[in-house]
Amino acid sequence: MTPKQIYSKTMPFVWAKLALALATAILSAIVFGVLMLIAWLFNSEGVGAIMLLIWLAATGFIRFAIMHYTGYLVKAGHVAVITETVTSGKLPANQVEYGKNLVKEKFGTSNVFFVLDKLVAGAVKQLQGSLERLGNTLDFIPGMNTITSIAKMFVGIALGYIDECCLGWVFYNKDKQGAFKSATDGVVIYAQNWKVLLKSAAKTTATVIALMAIIIVVSFLPLGILGRLLHISGFVMFIFAFIIAWAIKVAFIDSYMMIKMMVPYMEVAPSTTITFDLYDKLCKLSGKFRDLFKKAKEENPNMEATTAPAQTAAVNQDDSQAPATFCSACGAKNNAGAKFCAGCGKPLNG
Repeated sequence: MTPKQIYSKTMPFVWAKLALALATAILSAIVFGVLMLIAWLFNSEGVGAIMLLIWLAATGFIRFAIMHYTGYLVKAGHVAVITETVTSGKLPANQVEYGKNLVKEKFGTSNVFFVLDKLVAGAVKQLQGSLERLGNTLDFIPGMNTITSIAKMFVGIALGYIDECCLGWVFYNKDKQGAFKSATDGVVIYAQNWKVLLKSAAKTTATVIALMAIIIVVSFLPLGILGRLLHISGFVMFIFAFIIAWAIKVAFIDSYMMIKMMVPYMEVAPSTTITFDLYDKLCKLSGKFRDLFKKAKEENPNMEATTAPAQTAAVNQDDSQAPATFCSACGAKNNAGAKFCAGCGKPLNG
């Protein structure tokens, strides 16, 4: 099934996201009306400024309360259905019930999913930071700063949907291991396949930029004109236009881009063979990944950093009696027949 087909067939989740985003906008508008009425009654610019600051804070709280709990669970259900559709080729009969039941079964409460999702997203962003630092070392080259800035923008937008891919791996392994262990493996699988995934991400990023340009025109221009005609504060109309644009993005653009990134990820993840250990390396690069790995070890105390997430490269039985191999770069001891160092990931010279 193509991303477009999956998108059209999972529209109930898209409409649910839109409803939540619009509920945020409507509640924000009601609070604004009440606070501006108070400012009008007191007829004071100072009171009006205070009411405006209170409104901005209240809008942030409303958005957090709605989108960071109910919204997260809707997103999780959508991810579960997308995962099943990509990996089995079939859409669940009752997708909403399927998604809801699977989220409850895997996470129990919204707080567990909230913590896991934040750790995965944080780990991915910190890995992006490592890529940015690599680009900064080349800034002495004329024109390289502009190139790396554009590259960072593309990578940043693309990586914004990788955490959902890793959560898809959690649902794929729903009967095999714990949620934090699967999420940890999901990040490692992403790191192993980053070249393949970023090729798809380039097209995804270009699409996001084009669609956001359209949303800005559709949302900001009409409300700006309306504000002029009704003599409403330009700042206030700008905030409302921003909220509406955000609601459209969350519901339609984010859902489609998430599917566009999840399809190639879920296609390569089950067949991924990790031939060297990335856990230790990622723990050193990302504190969030280290926290995620610790949560995974709490689920499974016997888990070691050398455990491969998808398929482990086999070692010939004939080599099992051979002496251990030591890495010339870091000195770490490796199993006989290993091709890459478990400590630093560099190739071993047999």
